[in-house]
Amino acid sequence: MTDTPRVLIVDDQPDFAKGLARLLAPRLPGASLSYVLSGEAALADLERAPCAVLVTDLRMPGLSGLDLLPRALALAPGLGVVLLTAHGDIDTAVAALKAGAYDFLTKPVDSEHLSRVIAKGLERAALLTENIRLRAAVKACGADVGLLGRSPAMVQVTEAIAAVAGSDYTVLIRGESGTGKELAARAVHALSRRAAGPFLSVNCPAIPDQLLESELFGHVRGAFTGAERDRRGLFLSAEGGVIVLDEIGDIPMSVQTKLLRVLQEREIRPVGSSRSLPVDVRILAATNQDLEARIADKTFREDLYYRLNVLTVRLPPLRERRDDIPLLATAFLERACRETGIGEKEFSPEALAGLAGRDWPGNVRELLNFVRRLTVFCRGDVIGPSALQAADPGHNEPAETDDADLPAPYLEAKARVVDAFTRRYVERLLSQTRGNVSEAARLSGLERVSLQKILRRLGIVAEGFR
Repeated sequence: MTDTPRVLIVDDQPDFAKGLARLLAPRLPGASLSYVLSGEAALADLERAPCAVLVTDLRMPGLSGLDLLPRALALAPGLGVVLLTAHGDIDTAVAALKAGAYDFLTKPVDSEHLSRVIAKGLERAALLTENIRLRAAVKACGADVGLLGRSPAMVQVTEAIAAVAGSDYTVLIRGESGTGKELAARAVHALSRRAAGPFLSVNCPAIPDQLLESELFGHVRGAFTGAERDRRGLFLSAEGGVIVLDEIGDIPMSVQTKLLRVLQEREIRPVGSSRSLPVDVRILAATNQDLEARIADKTFREDLYYRLNVLTVRLPPLRERRDDIPLLATAFLERACRETGIGEKEFSPEALAGLAGRDWPGNVRELLNFVRRLTVFCRGDVIGPSALQAADPGHNEPAETDDADLPAPYLEAKARVVDAFTRRYVERLLSQTRGNVSEAARLSGLERVSLQKILRRLGIVAEGFR
């Protein structure tokens, strides 16, 4: 599709075709309108240039509108076809809709109603085109689809990863749980000069405090009860490569002290040993905690924080990159279908809009698991809005205010309440107007451009309300 969507009018009466194009033009300022006088000319036009909506008369000499319909859809599967006729009847309407028509109107045409139908068709075509683009992007992406995204926040992440990968400095990767911190660490490693070396990741809280030191630095035989032989430890095992200390904020103070020595001296001392061993390892640390607060309450060493925080990569939560949710969901669906051996499935535009409008406190990991659930339980080839509700029947919109908001800074808590109100108001408005943005803007007293900005900011797609 081009940047300006095109509407093509087909009618064998030149005055009617030209007049309809002139009448619709001011009502569809974001579209380009043109007309032809026969079905054959319409097919030739579709072969030359893409088109979003085709408005055609039903009865014309040569190729009728009903005959034109399947041939036009064969050339442009995402095309929205609106049929007009002065001889409308139920049987013809049903036949046209079954053949793939988007809508069916009778003459004399109400121009206001027709412009609303075309506007909906244009939005539908844009969503279908975006869906096709998403699928193509997914096929082109690498294995780490959790870092997939084109939002400004993810552009900053990819630029930061590329920048820090070129050095050998320590990197602190920060972000909420489920945002893809380990994927970011793997990306840094893959782009670095150490890419051929080992990549070891240790989940620090998963190892008991009394064993963590031995796990990281190794031990010598007899260092403690049960130490029957020497153990190299993860730092020596990662020699020449990278070690990722996941959830670094949870390590005990005793290990923090020894880790500080590793960062300062580039050497480790195994438990029970009297001598230190040099190590050539790059350290990447990851955390979802507020380390500054941990420093303030004396549970994290300030000097260690400054040693770790040489370079920083911050992974944004999904609420800051809602525009990426359709792309991520499509990628996860492709992956889940491969993992389960299920045939290819796809999301309807309405389902993608529903996913983008939801809150994901578990971030990318929660979205991935939800898509896996949909893959298994949705029996059809197309996952629609009803499948989302079936997979998560307890899903509700956030309350207008919540005790969880109270400890937050006033402006932050206020912004959340305002966003929750705005989301509910706009969604009810779109439900009432059946997704018609122009009508919703008129009822709300907002300019259409202002309403569209709100929709983009909140990740709401009008198509999902039709």
